[in-house]
Amino acid sequence: MAILRCGKCGHLVEVSNDAVGTAMPCPKCENKVAVYDTVIFVGKVLEKYFAQQNELIQLRNNSRETNASATASKLHVPIADVDIHNTSEMSSDFQHGPIHEWFQRSKIEVRPNLKAVDTTGFFDEVALSLGNRYDLLKEVSEKIRFAQQKGYTSINIHLSKKSQKDAQAITTFCQQLYAYSFFARYNYQREEKVIRLTLQTAPAIQEFFGGEWMEWYAFMTMLAFLRDRKREFSCARNLSVIFPNEDLHELDVFFLVDGNKPVCVECKTGEFRQSIDKYLVLRKRLGIQKSHFILCVAGLVPEHAVGLSSMYDITFVSESQLVSHLAKLF
Repeated sequence: MAILRCGKCGHLVEVSNDAVGTAMPCPKCENKVAVYDTVIFVGKVLEKYFAQQNELIQLRNNSRETNASATASKLHVPIADVDIHNTSEMSSDFQHGPIHEWFQRSKIEVRPNLKAVDTTGFFDEVALSLGNRYDLLKEVSEKIRFAQQKGYTSINIHLSKKSQKDAQAITTFCQQLYAYSFFARYNYQREEKVIRLTLQTAPAIQEFFGGEWMEWYAFMTMLAFLRDRKREFSCARNLSVIFPNEDLHELDVFFLVDGNKPVCVECKTGEFRQSIDKYLVLRKRLGIQKSHFILCVAGLVPEHAVGLSSMYDITFVSESQLVSHLAKLF
């Protein structure tokens, strides 16, 4: 079954599965309400519930702790106890403290973007879904990006020439995007095998498909990798760095592992060649070794990544190679 919950009056009712992806009038107040698949809806509610429980436990534990400034060089987030896909624990100056200290040794000022590491929204989940199947789902993301650039309000995804497995994966991805409100409307024409999507015009959604999804993907991939290996770290996304001569740069993804091992990941979803010189200079100014300064390019052919890495003094990887390269570092 599908589910309808009115945000205006709170009325909750099950409706036919055929209504998934549409908007119906609330039976109680007649307010237009989106209809969701029951499993997806309930799953997300439970995810939020258990995440809040974990956060409440952590807050209680924190209230019993004394001043933790003496451990500023250690990991500030008990990452093993946190749902990394639904937390604001990393959005604090305290968590960024070791990063400040590391840059200060080179007289470089940093300004963290605290909101950029808040995972209580759905950007991280969608980014991982897209990055983990980019070979298949890039058609969807590129159509969205192109439509946004042209000012179009809708797109069609044709599935008639896709295998059943690929068509199902694309359909599931689009349903996920709609459930998380990345689309204003979702409609699947079964006879034509066409998904019709009405786009959201919110700037945050446009920026996401404009390339920010890759930053979220790299950030969450590194976060999960280091958590699973029980490494201590501080992390940042969209980190502004100001050099002594007041030159300003923004780092897409930055991790400081074990208090002294910096890893910088710059992300590209389109043309990257004209930016290589900029990254070469930036790596030297930051004092980060080649293997730890990574240019992650969506869809980059593995052989090309190896060739470019041998030519230039930075490391090139595709989204599918990021984990394997991290495994070499840690």
